[in-house]
Amino acid sequence: MKLYLVLVVFTAVVTFVLTWAVWRLSLRFKLYPGIRERDVHKTPTPRLGGVAMFLGIAAAFLASTQHSFFAIIWANPAPVLAVLSATFVIVVVGVLDDLWDLDWMIKLGAQFLAAAIIAFFGQFQIYSLPFGGLWIGSSWMSFTLTVFAIVIVMNAVNFIDGLDGLVAGVCLIANGVFFAYSYLLVRDFGTSTYFNVASFLAAVMVGACIGFLPLNWTPAKIFMGDSGALMLGLLMATSAIAITGVLNPAAIAPDTLGRSQLLGAFIPILLPIVVVLLPLADFGLAVIRRMAAGKSPFSPDRKHLHHRMLDMGHSDRDAVLIFYAWTAVVSFSFLLMYIGTQQEWPGDYLLGAGFGVLGVAACLVVTFLPSRRRARAVPLEEPA
Repeated sequence: MKLYLVLVVFTAVVTFVLTWAVWRLSLRFKLYPGIRERDVHKTPTPRLGGVAMFLGIAAAFLASTQHSFFAIIWANPAPVLAVLSATFVIVVVGVLDDLWDLDWMIKLGAQFLAAAIIAFFGQFQIYSLPFGGLWIGSSWMSFTLTVFAIVIVMNAVNFIDGLDGLVAGVCLIANGVFFAYSYLLVRDFGTSTYFNVASFLAAVMVGACIGFLPLNWTPAKIFMGDSGALMLGLLMATSAIAITGVLNPAAIAPDTLGRSQLLGAFIPILLPIVVVLLPLADFGLAVIRRMAAGKSPFSPDRKHLHHRMLDMGHSDRDAVLIFYAWTAVVSFSFLLMYIGTQQEWPGDYLLGAGFGVLGVAACLVVTFLPSRRRARAVPLEEPA
Protein backbone atom coordinates (compact mmCIF):
# COMPACT_ATOMS: atom_id res chain seq x y z
CA MET A 1 0.00 0.00 0.00
CA LYS A 2 2.81 2.45 0.83
CA LEU A 3 4.33 2.05 -2.61
CA TYR A 4 0.96 2.70 -4.24
CA LEU A 5 0.71 5.92 -2.21
CA VAL A 6 4.20 6.89 -3.32
CA LEU A 7 3.11 6.21 -6.90
CA VAL A 8 0.07 8.47 -6.47
CA VAL A 9 2.19 11.30 -5.05
CA PHE A 10 4.83 10.91 -7.78
CA THR A 11 2.22 10.99 -10.55
CA ALA A 12 0.47 13.98 -8.95
CA VAL A 13 3.66 16.04 -8.67
CA VAL A 14 4.82 15.28 -12.21
CA THR A 15 1.36 15.98 -13.62
CA PHE A 16 1.06 19.28 -11.75
CA VAL A 17 4.44 20.53 -13.00
CA LEU A 18 3.69 19.46 -16.57
CA THR A 19 0.20 20.96 -16.45
CA TRP A 20 1.66 24.31 -15.41
CA ALA A 21 4.23 24.07 -18.23
CA VAL A 22 1.60 23.16 -20.85
CA TRP A 23 -0.61 26.01 -19.63
CA ARG A 24 2.20 28.56 -19.97
CA LEU A 25 3.22 27.28 -23.40
CA SER A 26 -0.39 27.27 -24.60
CA LEU A 27 -0.80 30.90 -23.58
CA ARG A 28 2.49 31.92 -25.15
CA PHE A 29 1.74 30.31 -28.53
CA LYS A 30 -2.05 30.89 -28.34
CA LEU A 31 -2.86 27.19 -28.51
CA TYR A 32 -6.52 27.51 -27.63
CA PRO A 33 -9.74 27.60 -29.69
CA GLY A 34 -12.48 30.18 -29.57
CA ILE A 35 -15.61 30.02 -27.45
CA ARG A 36 -18.30 27.64 -28.73
CA GLU A 37 -22.03 28.17 -28.30
CA ARG A 38 -22.36 25.27 -25.85
CA ASP A 39 -19.39 26.34 -23.71
CA VAL A 40 -19.99 27.61 -20.19
CA HIS A 41 -16.72 29.55 -19.85
CA LYS A 42 -16.47 33.04 -21.39
CA THR A 43 -12.69 33.38 -21.82
CA PRO A 44 -10.65 31.38 -24.38
CA THR A 45 -8.86 28.71 -22.35
CA PRO A 46 -6.19 26.15 -23.36
CA ARG A 47 -7.52 22.59 -23.72
CA LEU A 48 -4.27 20.66 -23.79
CA GLY A 49 -4.25 19.53 -20.16
CA GLY A 50 -4.68 15.95 -21.33
CA VAL A 51 -1.14 16.07 -22.72
CA ALA A 52 0.27 16.83 -19.27
CA MET A 53 -1.87 14.10 -17.70
CA PHE A 54 -0.69 11.55 -20.27
CA LEU A 55 2.96 12.46 -19.73
CA GLY A 56 2.48 12.21 -15.96
CA ILE A 57 0.94 8.76 -16.32
CA ALA A 58 3.68 7.69 -18.75
CA ALA A 59 6.27 8.86 -16.20
CA ALA A 60 4.57 6.68 -13.57
CA PHE A 61 4.75 3.67 -15.90
CA LEU A 62 8.45 4.35 -16.47
CA ALA A 63 9.14 4.76 -12.75
CA SER A 64 7.39 1.46 -11.98
CA THR A 65 10.01 -0.43 -13.98
CA GLN A 66 12.62 0.55 -11.40
CA HIS A 67 11.02 -1.17 -8.40
CA SER A 68 10.62 -4.88 -7.78
CA PHE A 69 7.15 -4.39 -6.25
CA PHE A 70 5.78 -3.70 -9.74
CA ALA A 71 7.88 -6.39 -11.43
CA ILE A 72 4.88 -8.69 -11.86
CA ILE A 73 3.24 -6.05 -14.05
CA TRP A 74 6.24 -6.07 -16.38
CA ALA A 75 6.75 -9.85 -16.34
CA ASN A 76 4.65 -9.87 -19.51
CA PRO A 77 5.03 -6.33 -20.87
CA ALA A 78 2.74 -6.80 -23.89
CA PRO A 79 -0.54 -5.84 -22.11
CA VAL A 80 1.01 -2.76 -20.48
CA LEU A 81 2.63 -1.61 -23.72
CA ALA A 82 -0.67 -2.11 -25.52
CA VAL A 83 -2.41 0.11 -22.97
CA LEU A 84 0.25 2.81 -23.40
CA SER A 85 0.05 2.59 -27.20
CA ALA A 86 -3.74 2.84 -27.21
CA THR A 87 -3.60 5.76 -24.79
CA PHE A 88 -1.07 7.54 -27.02
CA VAL A 89 -3.34 7.10 -30.04
CA ILE A 90 -6.37 8.53 -28.27
CA VAL A 91 -4.39 11.45 -26.80
CA VAL A 92 -2.99 12.43 -30.22
CA VAL A 93 -6.44 12.37 -31.81
CA GLY A 94 -7.87 14.24 -28.82
CA VAL A 95 -5.24 16.98 -29.16
CA LEU A 96 -6.01 17.38 -32.87
CA ASP A 97 -9.70 17.65 -32.04
CA ASP A 98 -9.07 20.16 -29.26
CA LEU A 99 -7.12 22.36 -31.67
CA TRP A 100 -9.02 21.92 -34.96
CA ASP A 101 -12.36 20.26 -34.09
CA LEU A 102 -12.18 16.99 -36.05
CA ASP A 103 -15.19 15.31 -37.63
CA TRP A 104 -16.92 13.00 -35.14
CA MET A 105 -16.46 10.00 -37.44
CA ILE A 106 -12.69 10.40 -37.32
CA LYS A 107 -12.74 10.57 -33.51
CA LEU A 108 -15.01 7.55 -33.26
CA GLY A 109 -12.77 5.57 -35.62
CA ALA A 110 -9.74 6.40 -33.47
CA GLN A 111 -11.61 5.29 -30.35
CA PHE A 112 -12.42 1.92 -31.89
CA LEU A 113 -8.78 1.56 -32.99
CA ALA A 114 -7.49 2.30 -29.47
CA ALA A 115 -10.01 -0.11 -27.93
CA ALA A 116 -9.06 -2.81 -30.43
CA ILE A 117 -5.37 -2.42 -29.58
CA ILE A 118 -6.12 -3.10 -25.92
CA ALA A 119 -8.50 -5.99 -26.59
CA PHE A 120 -6.28 -7.70 -29.17
CA PHE A 121 -2.70 -6.99 -28.16
CA GLY A 122 -3.30 -6.24 -24.49
CA GLN A 123 -5.39 -9.35 -23.95
CA PHE A 124 -7.82 -7.53 -21.65
CA GLN A 125 -11.21 -8.89 -22.61
CA ILE A 126 -14.63 -9.56 -21.12
CA TYR A 127 -14.96 -13.33 -20.77
CA SER A 128 -18.07 -13.52 -18.60
CA LEU A 129 -21.24 -11.56 -17.95
CA PRO A 130 -22.90 -11.02 -14.56
CA PHE A 131 -26.01 -12.98 -15.51
CA GLY A 132 -25.82 -16.38 -13.87
CA GLY A 133 -22.11 -16.58 -14.60
CA LEU A 134 -22.67 -16.66 -18.35
CA TRP A 135 -19.37 -17.32 -20.10
CA ILE A 136 -18.81 -15.91 -23.58
CA GLY A 137 -18.00 -18.85 -25.80
CA SER A 138 -16.68 -17.05 -28.88
CA SER A 139 -13.36 -15.21 -28.82
CA TRP A 140 -14.62 -12.77 -31.44
CA MET A 141 -17.73 -12.09 -29.38
CA SER A 142 -15.53 -11.39 -26.36
CA PHE A 143 -13.33 -9.11 -28.46
CA THR A 144 -16.31 -7.21 -29.89
CA LEU A 145 -17.99 -6.78 -26.52
CA THR A 146 -14.75 -5.50 -25.00
CA VAL A 147 -14.17 -2.96 -27.76
CA PHE A 148 -17.69 -1.57 -27.51
CA ALA A 149 -17.49 -1.41 -23.70
CA ILE A 150 -14.26 0.64 -23.86
CA VAL A 151 -15.65 3.01 -26.50
CA ILE A 152 -18.86 3.57 -24.50
CA VAL A 153 -17.00 4.39 -21.28
CA MET A 154 -14.61 6.71 -23.15
CA ASN A 155 -17.50 8.71 -24.58
CA ALA A 156 -19.42 8.64 -21.30
CA VAL A 157 -16.53 10.29 -19.44
CA ASN A 158 -15.98 12.74 -22.28
CA PHE A 159 -19.65 13.74 -22.36
CA ILE A 160 -19.62 15.11 -18.78
CA ASP A 161 -16.59 17.31 -19.46
CA GLY A 162 -18.35 20.66 -19.40
CA LEU A 163 -17.58 22.42 -16.11
CA ASP A 164 -14.38 23.43 -14.34
CA GLY A 165 -13.01 20.49 -12.36
CA LEU A 166 -15.95 18.20 -13.13
CA VAL A 167 -14.26 15.29 -14.91
CA ALA A 168 -11.04 15.48 -12.87
CA GLY A 169 -12.95 15.38 -9.58
CA VAL A 170 -15.45 12.71 -10.59
CA CYS A 171 -12.66 10.49 -11.93
CA LEU A 172 -10.57 11.14 -8.80
CA ILE A 173 -13.40 9.87 -6.59
CA ALA A 174 -14.34 6.98 -8.87
CA ASN A 175 -10.77 5.75 -9.27
CA GLY A 176 -10.06 6.17 -5.57
CA VAL A 177 -12.98 3.90 -4.74
CA PHE A 178 -12.02 1.51 -7.52
CA PHE A 179 -8.46 1.29 -6.23
CA ALA A 180 -9.70 0.40 -2.74
CA TYR A 181 -12.01 -2.21 -4.26
CA SER A 182 -9.35 -3.79 -6.47
CA TYR A 183 -6.84 -3.81 -3.60
CA LEU A 184 -9.35 -5.59 -1.35
CA LEU A 185 -10.29 -7.99 -4.13
CA VAL A 186 -6.66 -9.10 -4.44
CA ARG A 187 -6.67 -9.87 -0.74
CA ASP A 188 -10.02 -11.69 -0.77
CA PHE A 189 -9.78 -13.72 -3.97
CA GLY A 190 -6.08 -14.12 -4.61
CA THR A 191 -3.44 -12.25 -6.59
CA SER A 192 -3.03 -12.25 -10.35
CA THR A 193 -1.23 -10.06 -12.87
CA TYR A 194 -4.45 -8.52 -14.16
CA PHE A 195 -5.52 -7.48 -10.67
CA ASN A 196 -2.19 -5.73 -10.15
CA VAL A 197 -2.53 -3.90 -13.45
CA ALA A 198 -6.02 -2.75 -12.45
CA SER A 199 -4.82 -1.38 -9.11
CA PHE A 200 -1.83 0.24 -10.80
CA LEU A 201 -3.99 1.99 -13.41
CA ALA A 202 -6.39 3.24 -10.75
CA ALA A 203 -3.51 4.61 -8.66
CA VAL A 204 -1.88 6.51 -11.52
CA MET A 205 -5.24 7.99 -12.57
CA VAL A 206 -5.84 9.19 -9.02
CA GLY A 207 -2.41 10.84 -9.07
CA ALA A 208 -2.98 12.42 -12.49
CA CYS A 209 -6.34 13.86 -11.40
CA ILE A 210 -4.87 15.24 -8.16
CA GLY A 211 -2.04 16.90 -10.06
CA PHE A 212 -4.32 18.37 -12.71
CA LEU A 213 -7.21 19.57 -10.53
CA PRO A 214 -5.51 22.66 -8.93
CA LEU A 215 -5.18 24.37 -12.33
CA ASN A 216 -8.56 23.04 -13.51
CA TRP A 217 -10.60 24.17 -10.50
CA THR A 218 -12.93 27.09 -11.08
CA PRO A 219 -11.97 29.48 -12.53
CA ALA A 220 -9.98 27.01 -14.64
CA LYS A 221 -6.71 28.06 -16.18
CA ILE A 222 -6.60 24.98 -18.41
CA PHE A 223 -8.96 22.21 -19.53
CA MET A 224 -8.07 18.56 -20.06
CA GLY A 225 -9.95 18.58 -23.38
CA ASP A 226 -10.95 15.49 -25.32
CA SER A 227 -7.41 14.17 -25.00
CA GLY A 228 -7.68 14.00 -21.22
CA ALA A 229 -11.32 12.93 -20.87
CA LEU A 230 -11.06 10.18 -23.50
CA MET A 231 -7.79 8.98 -21.96
CA LEU A 232 -9.34 8.70 -18.50
CA GLY A 233 -12.33 6.85 -19.93
CA LEU A 234 -10.04 4.47 -21.80
CA LEU A 235 -7.94 3.66 -18.74
CA MET A 236 -10.97 3.36 -16.43
CA ALA A 237 -12.63 0.91 -18.81
CA THR A 238 -9.40 -1.07 -19.16
CA SER A 239 -8.86 -1.37 -15.41
CA ALA A 240 -12.49 -2.43 -14.88
CA ILE A 241 -12.33 -5.04 -17.63
CA ALA A 242 -9.06 -6.37 -16.22
CA ILE A 243 -11.07 -7.50 -13.19
CA THR A 244 -14.71 -7.69 -14.24
CA GLY A 245 -14.04 -9.58 -17.44
CA VAL A 246 -12.52 -12.60 -15.70
CA LEU A 247 -14.75 -12.94 -12.62
CA ASN A 248 -17.47 -15.60 -12.65
CA PRO A 249 -20.19 -15.06 -10.02
CA ALA A 250 -21.35 -18.66 -10.34
CA ALA A 251 -17.91 -19.87 -9.32
CA ILE A 252 -17.66 -17.40 -6.45
CA ALA A 253 -21.15 -18.03 -5.09
CA PRO A 254 -22.88 -21.25 -6.04
CA ASP A 255 -26.64 -21.67 -5.66
CA THR A 256 -26.26 -23.04 -2.14
CA LEU A 257 -25.10 -19.70 -0.77
CA GLY A 258 -27.41 -17.28 0.96
CA ARG A 259 -28.60 -13.91 -0.28
CA SER A 260 -25.78 -11.89 1.29
CA GLN A 261 -23.07 -14.17 -0.08
CA LEU A 262 -24.67 -14.05 -3.52
CA LEU A 263 -24.77 -10.25 -3.37
CA GLY A 264 -21.13 -10.29 -2.31
CA ALA A 265 -20.35 -12.36 -5.38
CA PHE A 266 -22.07 -9.98 -7.79
CA ILE A 267 -20.82 -6.72 -6.27
CA PRO A 268 -17.27 -7.27 -7.66
CA ILE A 269 -18.89 -7.43 -11.10
CA LEU A 270 -21.16 -4.43 -10.56
CA LEU A 271 -18.91 -2.01 -8.67
CA PRO A 272 -16.64 -1.14 -11.63
CA ILE A 273 -19.81 -0.22 -13.54
CA VAL A 274 -21.25 1.74 -10.63
CA VAL A 275 -18.23 4.05 -10.33
CA VAL A 276 -18.94 5.38 -13.85
CA LEU A 277 -22.73 5.26 -13.46
CA LEU A 278 -23.15 9.04 -13.65
CA PRO A 279 -21.20 9.45 -16.91
CA LEU A 280 -22.95 6.40 -18.37
CA ALA A 281 -26.36 7.85 -17.48
CA ASP A 282 -25.50 11.17 -19.13
CA PHE A 283 -24.17 9.35 -22.19
CA GLY A 284 -27.27 7.18 -22.53
CA LEU A 285 -29.65 10.12 -22.18
CA ALA A 286 -27.65 12.13 -24.73
CA VAL A 287 -27.71 9.33 -27.30
CA ILE A 288 -31.48 8.81 -26.89
CA ARG A 289 -32.17 12.56 -26.99
CA ARG A 290 -30.14 13.18 -30.14
CA MET A 291 -31.32 10.14 -32.06
CA ALA A 292 -34.94 10.98 -31.20
CA ALA A 293 -34.32 14.40 -32.76
CA GLY A 294 -32.89 12.77 -35.89
CA LYS A 295 -29.32 13.84 -35.12
CA SER A 296 -26.05 11.99 -34.76
CA PRO A 297 -25.57 10.58 -31.24
CA PHE A 298 -22.24 12.43 -31.17
CA SER A 299 -23.54 15.83 -32.27
CA PRO A 300 -22.83 18.38 -29.50
CA ASP A 301 -25.59 20.16 -27.61
CA ARG A 302 -26.20 22.03 -24.38
CA LYS A 303 -28.53 19.56 -22.67
CA HIS A 304 -26.14 17.42 -20.63
CA LEU A 305 -26.83 16.81 -16.95
CA HIS A 306 -24.44 19.55 -15.88
CA HIS A 307 -26.11 22.02 -18.25
CA ARG A 308 -29.51 21.14 -16.79
CA MET A 309 -28.19 21.74 -13.28
CA LEU A 310 -27.03 25.21 -14.31
CA ASP A 311 -30.47 25.87 -15.77
CA MET A 312 -32.00 24.81 -12.44
CA GLY A 313 -30.18 27.65 -10.74
CA HIS A 314 -26.97 26.03 -9.48
CA SER A 315 -23.71 27.90 -9.81
CA ASP A 316 -20.87 26.23 -11.70
CA ARG A 317 -19.08 25.31 -8.48
CA ASP A 318 -22.21 24.03 -6.74
CA ALA A 319 -23.10 21.85 -9.74
CA VAL A 320 -19.62 20.32 -9.71
CA LEU A 321 -19.75 19.63 -5.96
CA ILE A 322 -23.16 17.97 -6.35
CA PHE A 323 -21.74 15.72 -9.07
CA TYR A 324 -18.93 14.83 -6.68
CA ALA A 325 -21.48 13.98 -4.00
CA TRP A 326 -23.51 11.72 -6.29
CA THR A 327 -20.37 9.89 -7.42
CA ALA A 328 -19.11 9.43 -3.86
CA VAL A 329 -22.46 8.26 -2.46
CA VAL A 330 -23.14 5.66 -5.14
CA SER A 331 -19.61 4.25 -5.34
CA PHE A 332 -18.92 4.26 -1.58
CA SER A 333 -22.22 2.55 -0.80
CA PHE A 334 -21.37 -0.36 -3.10
CA LEU A 335 -17.84 -0.52 -1.71
CA LEU A 336 -19.25 -0.72 1.82
CA MET A 337 -21.66 -3.44 0.76
CA TYR A 338 -18.78 -5.43 -0.70
CA ILE A 339 -16.67 -5.00 2.45
CA GLY A 340 -19.63 -5.99 4.61
CA THR A 341 -20.30 -9.22 2.73
CA GLN A 342 -16.63 -10.22 2.81
CA GLN A 343 -15.93 -9.28 6.44
CA GLU A 344 -19.15 -10.80 7.75
CA TRP A 345 -20.20 -7.60 9.45
CA PRO A 346 -23.48 -7.62 11.39
CA GLY A 347 -26.10 -6.98 8.76
CA ASP A 348 -23.61 -7.67 5.98
CA TYR A 349 -24.52 -5.27 3.19
CA LEU A 350 -27.08 -3.26 5.24
CA LEU A 351 -24.53 -0.63 6.30
CA GLY A 352 -23.64 0.13 2.70
CA ALA A 353 -27.29 0.05 1.62
CA GLY A 354 -28.25 2.40 4.46
CA PHE A 355 -25.44 4.78 3.58
CA GLY A 356 -26.61 4.72 -0.03
CA VAL A 357 -30.25 5.45 0.82
CA LEU A 358 -29.40 8.36 3.13
CA GLY A 359 -26.80 9.69 0.70
CA VAL A 360 -29.16 9.57 -2.28
CA ALA A 361 -31.85 11.33 -0.25
CA ALA A 362 -29.41 14.09 0.69
CA CYS A 363 -28.21 14.42 -2.91
CA LEU A 364 -31.78 14.71 -4.17
CA VAL A 365 -32.45 17.53 -1.71
CA VAL A 366 -29.41 19.59 -2.68
CA THR A 367 -29.98 18.86 -6.38
CA PHE A 368 -33.56 20.14 -6.55
CA LEU A 369 -33.43 22.82 -3.83
CA PRO A 370 -32.28 25.70 -6.11
CA SER A 371 -35.19 25.21 -8.53
CA ARG A 372 -37.67 25.41 -5.62
CA ARG A 373 -35.98 28.52 -4.24
CA ARG A 374 -36.04 30.14 -7.65
CA ALA A 375 -39.69 29.22 -8.12
CA ARG A 376 -40.55 30.96 -4.82
CA ALA A 377 -38.50 33.99 -5.83
CA VAL A 378 -40.45 34.54 -9.08
CA PRO A 379 -43.30 37.01 -8.31
CA LEU A 380 -46.80 35.97 -9.25
CA GLU A 381 -48.46 37.99 -12.00
CA GLU A 382 -51.19 40.41 -11.03
CA PRO A 383 -54.65 39.14 -11.96
CA ALA A 384 -56.14 40.91 -14.94
